[in-house]
Amino acid sequence: MRIMFVGDSMTIGHTGDFTWRYRMWQHLQATFDGRYRIVGPRDALHDTLQDAATSHEYGDPGFPGGARRHLAGWGEGWLHMAPLIGDAIREHRADTLLVSLGLIDLGFYTNADQTAENVRRFVTAAREAAPHIRAVLMPVIPNVRAVTDTAFGAQCDRFNELLAKAVADLDTPASPLLLASEPAGWEIDRATYDGTHPSVSGEHLLAGAFADAMHQAWGVGGPYAAYETHGVR
Repeated sequence: MRIMFVGDSMTIGHTGDFTWRYRMWQHLQATFDGRYRIVGPRDALHDTLQDAATSHEYGDPGFPGGARRHLAGWGEGWLHMAPLIGDAIREHRADTLLVSLGLIDLGFYTNADQTAENVRRFVTAAREAAPHIRAVLMPVIPNVRAVTDTAFGAQCDRFNELLAKAVADLDTPASPLLLASEPAGWEIDRATYDGTHPSVSGEHLLAGAFADAMHQAWGVGGPYAAYETHGVR
């Protein structure tokens, strides 16, 4: 299994973050008895002072370099990743994608319907690169802007409906797609440090949503047990 994390600022993280990618790596180390690699063209965090993906100061310096790989970017969404995903899969031979995108698209670039079209372009490009690729897609999860901006909140809800439809339409036995559940217990004040980006608790909740989807559908690893197994630092 060759896993590629695909996401925006919530996935890349910034200087000092552990990231939900790190929590997923911990989970796989603890529960998966098969062979796997985390792959991707990038490995850095976003440095907010330089406004560039140049930081390697993860919350745990012991996070192995190979496990830091990803295809995520601060301010990047489905619009940006659809043209990149094919080459990234070919180069790094990914067979499993864990994707968390959409908030930045809706906030700055495209409306819900346009964003859903980019989801379909992304899946098409991924399958052209690897016909048997499988993926778990995360809906846009609650954030402070969706609460305070009614129109934006409606676009998030509309996109999540369209994302669920895209997953249902595009899922095939040869190239399965899963729609992850919104992380259980996601409370903005606790799960984020600024209303959007995940806190330590939020990192665990995001990793748990992906891990549980993979375990339930594909038998990968076990149920997510961060609080019992990994601690909540």
